[in-house]
Formats: sequence, structure tokens, C-alpha cells
Amino acid sequence: MKPVKRRGLLIILSSPSGAGKSTLARRLMQWDETLSFSVSATTRPPRPGEVDGREYYFRSRPEFLAMVEAGEMLEHAEVFGNFYGSPKGPVEAAIADGRDVLFDIDWQGGQQVTNSALKDAVVSIFILPPSIAELERRLNTRGQDSPGVIAARMSKSQAEISHWAEYDYVLINDDLDTCDAALKTILMAERLKRNRRPDLVGHVRNLNTEFEGLKT
Repeated sequence: MKPVKRRGLLIILSSPSGAGKSTLARRLMQWDETLSFSVSATTRPPRPGEVDGREYYFRSRPEFLAMVEAGEMLEHAEVFGNFYGSPKGPVEAAIADGRDVLFDIDWQGGQQVTNSALKDAVVSIFILPPSIAELERRLNTRGQDSPGVIAARMSKSQAEISHWAEYDYVLINDDLDTCDAALKTILMAERLKRNRRPDLVGHVRNLNTEFEGLKT
């Protein structure tokens, strides 16, 4: 087995609905095809065009709760009457193999992952909107939700934003391209951190061996 050059990252993206985390996540995946996206399980019904195992693992409420009881979820939460959660097995395997995993989850899920056994791999990023008026405009423009659901999301956004200080990085998405560039910079820097690169020990050992050779 070849040695893993660095430990995989567990990248958490969180934001209030409409701030742009899903769009940024898609861009990040297109930029680096080695990234794995953590496909969540949910009890909500699929929307038109969604496929089980691609957008979500669609599960009944009893099935989802059985997975939680069996310890198969890295994190889970109930949001707007539906459960969402991240199956643990695929994430653990990717991190151990040196691959990065991207999470598009809310602050509740972010807290659970940050406090899990995989906390040392976590890089957490919160996306803020430029204004509340712009947040509401984006929710209305994307046309995915009814006026009632949009109102509920706006009502919840203040509580979600209140958790911004719990994250390693905070970006304001006032310009998508600028925010996207900042996100990629964060990822590149985190990958180069010394404590994430076990290969450096062997490299420095080889350098010291070369020094010894110069002395003979």
C-alpha cells in the first residue's frame, strides 16, 4: 500500500438558505474533480429530477431513525419537518485514504461533525449574504419554494447567522466569483498545513540522510 501523502479534509459549508453555499459547492466540485461530495440522507420527498443516491439518499422516517439508532450517521438534524443526515462510513473511508469530502450542511450538522471523532479533519466555512434584502430576493428568484416556505426560511435565517463565529472561516457572498476564489484559496492553504501532511516526516528524514552522506 502506498503511503498517504496527506490526510483528507472534511470541508463544511454552511449558510442560511439563499446565501449561495450550494452554488459555491458545485463550483468547487467542478474546479477539483478529486473532491467527494457527502451525499446526505433525508426523509423529504424527492423534487422533480432528483435521483436517489445522487442528490440525496431518500429514506422513510422509520428507515432514517433506524440508521441514527445504529450509529450510522455522522450528523443529523430535523429541518422544516424533515430529517437530514450524513452517512458515516463513506466519509471515514475517504478521509483515511487522503481524499477530501465536501459537506453542504447547516450549523446543527456542522456542530455535530466538528465535535465528532473526525474533528481534526474539519475545515468549516460559513457563507454570509451581503444583506437580508438580497437574501430574500435570491430565495424568491430561484423559484424552488412556495411563499410559505420562503417565509419560514427567512424567519430562521437570523438564528442560523448567529452561529457564524463558530466557523474557521467566514465569507460574504456579495460577488459570486470573488467568494468562489476565496473558497479555493482556503482549500489550497488547508491542504498544505504541516499537520495534514504525514509525508513530510519521511521527506525530512531523507534530507537528513543526505546530510550524513555529505559528512563521509
